[in-house]
Amino acid sequence: MPEEQGTGMFEKNENVFNVLFEAASEGIIVVDESQIIVSSNIAADTMFGYEKGDLVGKPLNTLIPRRYQAAHPSHFRDFMDHSEKRQMGHGRDLYGIKKNGEEFPVEAGLNPFSIGGEKYVMSLIIDISVRKEAQRQIKELNTELESKIKIRTKELEESVQKLQNANKNLELEIKRRKEAENRIKNALQKEKELNELKTKFLSLVSHEFKTPLSGILTSVVLAGKYKLEDQQEKREKHLNTIKSKVHYLDNILNDFLSIERLESGKVNYKFSTFSLSKLVNEVVYNANVTLKSGQEIQYPRNIENINLHQDEKILELVLSNLLSNAIKYSPENTLIKFTIDTQDGRITFKVADQGMGIPEKDQKHIFERYFRAENALLNQGTGIGLNIAKVHLENLGGSISFSSKENAGTEFIVELPIIKE
Repeated sequence: MPEEQGTGMFEKNENVFNVLFEAASEGIIVVDESQIIVSSNIAADTMFGYEKGDLVGKPLNTLIPRRYQAAHPSHFRDFMDHSEKRQMGHGRDLYGIKKNGEEFPVEAGLNPFSIGGEKYVMSLIIDISVRKEAQRQIKELNTELESKIKIRTKELEESVQKLQNANKNLELEIKRRKEAENRIKNALQKEKELNELKTKFLSLVSHEFKTPLSGILTSVVLAGKYKLEDQQEKREKHLNTIKSKVHYLDNILNDFLSIERLESGKVNYKFSTFSLSKLVNEVVYNANVTLKSGQEIQYPRNIENINLHQDEKILELVLSNLLSNAIKYSPENTLIKFTIDTQDGRITFKVADQGMGIPEKDQKHIFERYFRAENALLNQGTGIGLNIAKVHLENLGGSISFSSKENAGTEFIVELPIIKE
């Protein structure tokens, strides 16, 4: 498309960016260097109890409880001096104040930007009242559960002691009761661990969605500011960011849908005959969107005459997950090898990277749901992709395995029948 047409498209669709700004579920407030509010969306106005436009021109302290106002200006100046995107609070609880004086807990991210030489800060604000209440209830339930464990344990110990004092000949029975006691304690402990796991998973999901969505929103707003022809490169940068994050969110949603279907027994595999070449091109094309600088996927090209009779969508999900992991856990300027081999009615896919590898002590857990290796905790991820892939492949008559060495790369191997009867 010529540059003139590209510029016209963004000018023509400026209203689309305004609609996205207003339609965002997060509250968005933009302030200038003097901490004066210059813009806010409907979600922010509603969150703080104001009518549309009432916040424009007001100082940011209007939305901050009085006990925090004294310290806020120095924090703001320090942030502007360093001018970096970050999360507010750093472990502290944050609160906003509504027009009617009611305080409520919030979570906020700061995103600095400049327009025409003027500096601004965009805050993405979420009302976390519901989350705080849920955390309080979970903590209360866990405390109650621990109390029940102590009471039940004490009761069982007293019963055992009475039996020992009553008759020494009942040692075998006492032993059995102790074993029963241990089983109960283990069951209660597992229940407690499950509650904690669910809590961590909900927090993980919230983070995995919020971060890409915040990035998408920021890129959309900033891309809308670049309207000149010579700013096409800047627009392309933000558009590529949006594409990458949308692709990441789409993969997460597919994983969540797969978990729900697997657990509810609603998986209906749809078998069809399809071209291997078409499948591979689709998987590699989607993976290319998320490649880091200098990364390259090497894949076979001479597979036009191979057809499979399998569930095409499930196989695409599995291969996309393996390529996504290879890209995510490999540094820039590395090669990812995607190879295919057919023999004796079966097909083997291999995805090998030059990334961080999997620590030996974590390898036995790698297919467990929600598990993430120790050296991958700082990377985005939910720890469910490989678990889903393993279950699906076994249902399709296949298998998945891997070999890995920390700091030397990983190779995943998928094998399944070419024709699923």
